[in-house]
Amino acid sequence: MVAMATEYMMKTVLITGAAGGIGSAIARRFAEEPYRLALCYHHNRKGAETLYRQLSERCPVALFGGDLSSAEDVDAIYHGVRKIYGGVDILINNAGTSDIRLYTDYSHQDILRILSVNLMGAMLLSKVVLPGMVSARFGRIINIGSMWGQYGASCEVPYSSAKAGIVGFTKALAKEAGPSGVTVNCVSPGLIDTPMNRAIEPESLRTLIDTIPVGRMGTPEEVAEAVFFFASEQAGYINGQVLGVDGGI
Repeated sequence: MVAMATEYMMKTVLITGAAGGIGSAIARRFAEEPYRLALCYHHNRKGAETLYRQLSERCPVALFGGDLSSAEDVDAIYHGVRKIYGGVDILINNAGTSDIRLYTDYSHQDILRILSVNLMGAMLLSKVVLPGMVSARFGRIINIGSMWGQYGASCEVPYSSAKAGIVGFTKALAKEAGPSGVTVNCVSPGLIDTPMNRAIEPESLRTLIDTIPVGRMGTPEEVAEAVFFFASEQAGYINGQVLGVDGGI
């Protein structure tokens, strides 16, 4: 599904996990400006198609399905975006998955799956888009981390480990890509009002909110604003940074 581009010079934004709560808010924020959107999804095709219909009247939009833990799918997504738009100017590595249980209850396959989606997917996709950004002497790679990647979460050890890896990946790649005009930064959300977090038991959710200095959950739109800033020209001198959108927790 592709909406016709209206301006040749629009920048192209590739957003993974675009059908989720945070991903869809990011897509809507970029749709308010003159950007071309490449929205990537895995399981939630219905949600992605709904988002496509909502945004395609505002800006050029294309959908891409695939498993980011698969190098073959990552290559197919990137070549699909290149065929339609010519390349990727801004990559937002938002796709993620979690599974709450005791660490000893995870299978080897569970651990590998969580690491693959949350960390390897971002690394693989960044690798394939980077040469085009380096050639253009411009690019933005924005990784979506988590406060648990900085502080650790009981019963979310693989997820916390993967998001901690995102922080290290951000800082290392920023040093390597910066001289070529490509910045790499990370937005680290705290407790955000998404369908996943609304599924937390009410008592546990209240306990978590009580630990947040501003006294509430954040919104996906607040995360999207931080991402949009990192993508902007105003953030051209900001590189290798982790910005917490977490209410001060």
